[in-house]
Amino acid sequence: MNYLRLVLASRSPRRKALLEAIGIEPLVVPSKFDESRFDPSDMSPRELAMALARGKTAAVAREYPDDVVLGADTIVVLDGKVLGKPATPTEAAQMLEHLSGNTHEVYTGIALYEPKSGQVFCDVARTLVTMRHMEPHEIEWYVGTGEPMGKAGGYGIQGKAALFVTGINGDYTGVIGLPLSKFYEILKRAGLLITNFLV
Repeated sequence: MNYLRLVLASRSPRRKALLEAIGIEPLVVPSKFDESRFDPSDMSPRELAMALARGKTAAVAREYPDDVVLGADTIVVLDGKVLGKPATPTEAAQMLEHLSGNTHEVYTGIALYEPKSGQVFCDVARTLVTMRHMEPHEIEWYVGTGEPMGKAGGYGIQGKAALFVTGINGDYTGVIGLPLSKFYEILKRAGLLITNFLV
């Protein structure tokens, strides 16, 4: 079996953990791609998620041209507005107030660089997430845990925020940050076998 190394162009421990859960030990190389070059108002959420994932992947692929490189980006959208990563606890609380009692969209774009062909294969997973109504003291408690910081939309579904999620329509792993089903589909499109990466 021809073993291939998978380079994960992300510092997200959640994406790394998802890959490890299916038997892949990636080399983690956070991308230095400048996400601010894209204006969310100029693109659809699907286009934005894919462009960010592609940009992250391409940046790392330039450093590791002989390896398979995987990048991903997750964005949360409510009523057409993109909710990024909160910069402060106050901003996190405001995001959660908006999400409370509503259904929002989560788009995760993934991009895979295949070294033999030099091609980048992309796809996007869209998932609907419904949150229960959150009382002010619940939001205050959750923000106080520190979990919302650094997460799109200000929550982590695989953590304490699971207490407030009442419904998911789509790929749960996509909400965490890496849609494994889409990843598997992209591997097949690139002519790669999952067994090439298993340790």
